[in-house]
Amino acid sequence: MLKMSNDSPKVKKQTNTFSLSSFPPQNRARLERRIVGSTNRWRLPREPFSGDLLALSQECKALSIDFDEALKNPPRLYISQLQKIFSENVKNKAIPSREADVILECLGFKWELHQPQIFQSKTLTKLYLAALARDTTSPVKELEKLLRAQLPGKIKERPPVKKMIISLKINDSLVTKVAFATALKNLYLSEAKMNMDDMLGVLASAHILQFDTLIQRCVTTMMSALTPSTIKTFYLAGCKYKEEQLTTACEKWLEMNLVPVVGMQIHLQKIPQELLHKVLKSPRLFTFSEFHLLKTILLWVYLQLNHKIQTVPTYETVLAFFISFPRKCSFLDRDTGQNLMPLFLSLRLHGITKGKDLEELRHMNFFPESWLVRVTANHYHALVSGGDMAHVKDLTTQAVRFGLLFNQEYTTLSKMIAIYGFFFEIKGTKHDTTSYSFCMQRIRHTDLKFSLVSEYSPVSLRAERLVKYEIRAQALVDGKWQEFQTNQITQKFGLVKPSCKSHALKVQTVGIPIYVSFSLIFPVS
Repeated sequence: MLKMSNDSPKVKKQTNTFSLSSFPPQNRARLERRIVGSTNRWRLPREPFSGDLLALSQECKALSIDFDEALKNPPRLYISQLQKIFSENVKNKAIPSREADVILECLGFKWELHQPQIFQSKTLTKLYLAALARDTTSPVKELEKLLRAQLPGKIKERPPVKKMIISLKINDSLVTKVAFATALKNLYLSEAKMNMDDMLGVLASAHILQFDTLIQRCVTTMMSALTPSTIKTFYLAGCKYKEEQLTTACEKWLEMNLVPVVGMQIHLQKIPQELLHKVLKSPRLFTFSEFHLLKTILLWVYLQLNHKIQTVPTYETVLAFFISFPRKCSFLDRDTGQNLMPLFLSLRLHGITKGKDLEELRHMNFFPESWLVRVTANHYHALVSGGDMAHVKDLTTQAVRFGLLFNQEYTTLSKMIAIYGFFFEIKGTKHDTTSYSFCMQRIRHTDLKFSLVSEYSPVSLRAERLVKYEIRAQALVDGKWQEFQTNQITQKFGLVKPSCKSHALKVQTVGIPIYVSFSLIFPVS
């Protein structure tokens, strides 16, 4: 038996009013007039309705039921009204102390339930009505009696109702007895406490019961509890139960945290390939650089092929693993690599411009030779043409990306980036507790430390460089992502102020951390 607490909120005064005029008339042969809104229409009573079609249409619209279905199935009108009354008012009423109306047989238990509660669940409602039709000679009259008992106004004695026994079979492995009991408890207490360990089971139970308010509560709770350890199970649950709001939240969370958070933990191994592919194609994906993103995906592949690994290996270990394969063909050309091809086609390898990084790609023999030849050729043509990236057209899908992760402890944060002999500082500044600005500035190569300009680094002496760029910032506030971004701006960057500095993205948010992405291409000039 499901045990319930006797504590309950105060009963609020009932204010809803409902009319029985649309119900089947009992022994009425005369014409009936009915006022509907600003109209005064009437028609002859034709079973099963005594009111006019306009009133019936408006009633169906208010109850969100199909008009044609109501004409074919009049009892559905009773059911919808009962569900509407109970769903709106059950939370304001004390938990029934009277004897249960319904016995639910499920999962080897018998659960004692009451009518106002079961009508919140579409599944239990259908089972109850089926039992009513089976055990009662006039189920419509029973429904009408039940509805009248719920109407406000006069204090009515509760009519005797025959106790029904209903059965429910559950084949979902996620549903446990504890989770199902929690779901049933939510029929009585709208804010019943739920254990996060049982959340998947409660969501599964809510779907089986077709208990919409509980489904939404589970989804909202899961969206606010996304972590590297829960992202996989929550995403798969969202897919299984077709909860688009949950799957979208998982995708959005991973877009921000794949590289800076999940990519540093063993939980990366559990990320489904389908989810990873969606995230890689997203224009909102955050990464510190294109090479950082590549290393994260290489680590994911390594973890798929080494299931027993319990700790995150070093990048050198991952590199050595792929180098160890025979060099007769690249890893992606092998049978194992063919299934992974869509992931790496989603990367922007042309954004990896450092000679050391490109040399590592050639040495590990991971990519087909044709890919690396194309990347190298594009780099060569860009260098000899003063940085013009003729192979890149679309800023949204092809731009080279750099990122800053602005945390609570920072008042300023900056990083130097280099591309085709041009050097920029990307910078974030905190002005007060909720105000920030982000921009980038061109830097002379002579003002840089030696670590950024080695003897093998290209250096451009052009006084001006045409750059198309966009700055985007995102922060999570109360479970919702705030997005800030500049327009796509095309600007000539010189070496002196004010031409050396980009437009600033100003941000007002209480969210921390702030994920800031700088996307840029060098158009043909």
